[in-house]
Amino acid sequence: MKSDGIRIDQHRSNHVNEHAHIKFDCIVTVCDHTNENCPYVPSKNAKRLHHNFFDPSKVEGTEAVKHQAFLKVREEIKAYFEDFVKKLQLN
Repeated sequence: MKSDGIRIDQHRSNHVNEHAHIKFDCIVTVCDHTNENCPYVPSKNAKRLHHNFFDPSKVEGTEAVKHQAFLKVREEIKAYFEDFVKKLQLN
């Protein structure tokens, strides 16, 4: 993400209940594992969407090969959400 100008070094995993007070419009899961194992998000009216992206942490090989896998998935996620936003803007 740093190479794309996005800082995530202060980000952390957190429990979904930390966001229970937020009224989400959409909740998007991006891997089958999450979709299957974390189906509950405390939001009554949120539209739920799912798109499975390949998990780049599963790639074996050199550091360069692994890095390329992460870059590829980052670009796929970016394209998916750019399209998602465009569709929202049309509605």
